[in-house]
Amino acid sequence: MEASDQIARNELLKWQGTALGAQTSILISAQPSSRTQKLIRHCVDEIRRLELIFSLYRDDSVLTRLNRLANLDHPPPELVDILIQSRRFNEITNGRFDPTVQPLWELYTTHFSDPRSDPMGPAETEILRKVRLVDFRNVDITPQHIAFAQPGMAVTLNGIAQGYITDCVVKILRDAGMSDVLVDIGETAALGEHPEGRPWRVGLANPQDFARPFLDTELSNEAVATSGGYGMRFYANGRFHHLFDPRTGRSGERYLSVTVVAPRATDADALSTSFSLMAETEISATLSRMDSTRAIVMTRDGSVLSINGHRS
Repeated sequence: MEASDQIARNELLKWQGTALGAQTSILISAQPSSRTQKLIRHCVDEIRRLELIFSLYRDDSVLTRLNRLANLDHPPPELVDILIQSRRFNEITNGRFDPTVQPLWELYTTHFSDPRSDPMGPAETEILRKVRLVDFRNVDITPQHIAFAQPGMAVTLNGIAQGYITDCVVKILRDAGMSDVLVDIGETAALGEHPEGRPWRVGLANPQDFARPFLDTELSNEAVATSGGYGMRFYANGRFHHLFDPRTGRSGERYLSVTVVAPRATDADALSTSFSLMAETEISATLSRMDSTRAIVMTRDGSVLSINGHRS
């Protein structure tokens, strides 16, 4: 996903960097000032602080320590909060959103890092052994302590952390009085309008042609996230990727990509991950429980479908 707006006026201030392995940016419509620059630095510091909690790319992160020790006393409140929010999405998606799929990541990474490995993937017995470790209900979460119920369990927050950090940055900017903002930390959230007096425009990545977004979506006071198997492939043929079905241990094959537009980036991130594993009727039923949330699905043949939930 990428912001398709170019800097149109001097008052559109921009910062770019990386976080959680993704390109990130902050666009603020404001007059250049030392206060605004200080605010941007504060946002960047917050991104770095949260990355030290959530990242699996860093050996010194809190999450890496939790996975290594299987329990954690006095966890940071942000880790408790994101895990509690993950539990909510685990429940409303009937277990499709499950951060405890990390052992599957480790299995596939180890398997395909060996050039002699079977191109058909790990043995079914190995997959089933890891699937037995996948159940987010077996993570005990309190403000004082986090613990895994089974040896060998591990958690990844890659399906929600980018959205969560995006929302944290948006809150900082909103609380500071910034009303027109576009934040992209792997997932994108918008406040207000572009300086040209229109909604912010965000291009959705096209799995069939990454040089051209397949759709520009307009955002104002909402967020968007896209998930697709192209994001992380364990093997060149694309069959084995990071969107694991917690029930089978296999990569989802329903769609080329799933995009969710929602009021919060946390919601959009978690739902786009889990919707990648759900039938269209299941997506619609889940959306019926969410306010102001919709999905855009690219099917395997390249067709694009819009899915909305309908409240009875």
